[in-house]
Amino acid sequence: MERKEPNSFQALGLRPWLAKQLTKVGLKDATPIQKSCIPAILSGQDCIGAAKTGSGKTFAFALPILEKLSEEPVSHFALVLTPTHELAYQISEQFLVAGQPMGVRVCVVSGGTDQMIESQKLMQRPHIVVAMPGRLADHLTGCDTFSFDNLKYLVVDEADRMLNGDFDASLAIIEKSLPKARQNLFFSATMKDFIKDSSIFPIANECFEWSEESQVATVDTLDQRYLLCADYDRDMVLIEALRKYRDENPNSNVMIFTNTKKYCQLLSMTLQNLDIENVCLHGFMRQKERVAAISRFKSNHIRTLIATDVAARGLDIPSVQLVINHMLPRTPKEYIHRVGRTARAGRSGMSISIFRFPRDLELLGSIEDEINTKLQEHPIDQRMVERIFMQVNVTRRESEMKLDNNDFDERAQNYRRKTWIIEGKDPDQMEALYRKKQKDKLKEIRRKRKEQQEKSLGSDEKQALMQDERFQTMDKERFEKRPKRKSETANLKHPNAIKKTKTKPS
Repeated sequence: MERKEPNSFQALGLRPWLAKQLTKVGLKDATPIQKSCIPAILSGQDCIGAAKTGSGKTFAFALPILEKLSEEPVSHFALVLTPTHELAYQISEQFLVAGQPMGVRVCVVSGGTDQMIESQKLMQRPHIVVAMPGRLADHLTGCDTFSFDNLKYLVVDEADRMLNGDFDASLAIIEKSLPKARQNLFFSATMKDFIKDSSIFPIANECFEWSEESQVATVDTLDQRYLLCADYDRDMVLIEALRKYRDENPNSNVMIFTNTKKYCQLLSMTLQNLDIENVCLHGFMRQKERVAAISRFKSNHIRTLIATDVAARGLDIPSVQLVINHMLPRTPKEYIHRVGRTARAGRSGMSISIFRFPRDLELLGSIEDEINTKLQEHPIDQRMVERIFMQVNVTRRESEMKLDNNDFDERAQNYRRKTWIIEGKDPDQMEALYRKKQKDKLKEIRRKRKEQQEKSLGSDEKQALMQDERFQTMDKERFEKRPKRKSETANLKHPNAIKKTKTKPS
């Protein structure tokens, strides 16, 4: 008779019911961060854990918390702080799935919904509270209908972003409401010195620290590629890359990242008008709209998601096979978070980043230095890019006019004013300050752009990359400023220039 292999989660000190539940949801083997951090947390140590995206960080803290909660099922047992709405809901789902046999109660406090409804949920004695710091601070200063006196665990997820100073005012309010005797658990994709040195949430000197030992910041199963474009044809290059990938992978799920809320909405409308079905996700959407967009994408009803960086951290959608950086992230760290939405938990995936040539070569070099990997060129048909140029350009102009008619800027202003009012600030004064900052920012962008134009290809890093064998044989003339040609309007007479890419639900 064969001996049954011991469950790897039971071997870490978790109860059989919890290990059995994990097997039911398809988790059979613990990941390295789980193997290292779960026993340390169960032993009562504070913990700092850092590992690549998709390595199972959420269960590394959720499982030992559920284990201890089953021994002492009290309300407000653990508080998890996280920077985005989407991540808050995802973490709550993982707690609910793993803790389903014990009937765990989880409350999400993230804004975007009526504050009174959230207050009522906090009063209903949830075991776990998953919160964004700003909204939780509002509850703590505005009412006294719940308490964290029973709190045993404070978890700061995406700690590199949460503790970098941007959230300090809200975190300071939260800290005053928490008991000093608790376990602090900080988790992140990257290890930063300031995480351990946080003055707001001090962590024990003898805390357990675990960081993934790897010189490569992205997973081996991720195929990382680049595409070069000129200043004028980024959208056309994106659409042709998407069309080509869809032809080869008709049932694939694709995430497209861009940098601003307005451009996210504009790109979504443009693609929709070109019969490329998609949903978008950005910060100006109402919470119910954001939840609906994620649900339609997760359920494979819609196969393309266009998002800002609100979707770059922690979001776990196993079906994502391709990530496209339509606009490049501002830092290599954000690149790592974005491409980490695919090739998760041992699966394979691809990322394609669109670089303007030669303007973005320095950023390409910075990204490759950070991930210790060279990106490979992704082949597309340049003739097709030229063929669809006018059609895409006109469609985008139409979308821009429609977006203006939808008063996107006015909605953005109303969103800002509402936030300032909640924070107790004078909205008129803050709006004037905001406009001045935007004006100064625009001047600074123009100044830097002028400096870059004057330096042209003067930087050593860019010069070195220009000598890279990847760019030696390319036709550099096609990246120069494109003259307008009346003959291009003929393409508009051919509506099938862009292949229809609607996909039926699988």
